[in-house]
Amino acid sequence: MRNPPAVPTDSLYTPDTLASPARPLEPALEPALAAVELRLAALGESLRAHDSAGIDLHASELHRALALAVEHFANAARSGSVPAALRHRLALASGQVAAQRESLARATAALDRAIDVLLPRDNTALYSTLGASDRALLGGAVQA
Repeated sequence: MRNPPAVPTDSLYTPDTLASPARPLEPALEPALAAVELRLAALGESLRAHDSAGIDLHASELHRALALAVEHFANAARSGSVPAALRHRLALASGQVAAQRESLARATAALDRAIDVLLPRDNTALYSTLGASDRALLGGAVQA
């Protein structure tokens, strides 16, 4: 029985390249991921600058870039494995999207609270002096 050939330990041989050495990488992965990273950076700048038009524009562009990248990465995953470096970059981009989403959620909640304080809604009381607020609408209150 022959021993299998030794696996070189230099950086050219990774588990990805050993799994299917003749597999060509899908050429659209790099540009799709770079587009997502570019849109993320642009959205981040617009958020920091409080540029609402820029936020709207870059959020839409990011949405389109993410959809395209997901499609390309899904195709690549079905036909083989995605290179580790691109998987790592995709994970970082995903983390940035999550962080921006969380930041926007916090800002939206703070804005909603400020609006509620400045512009109270009509009929916000849950209870009246007679009990639940809808009891007053029914009429016929009983006095003790």
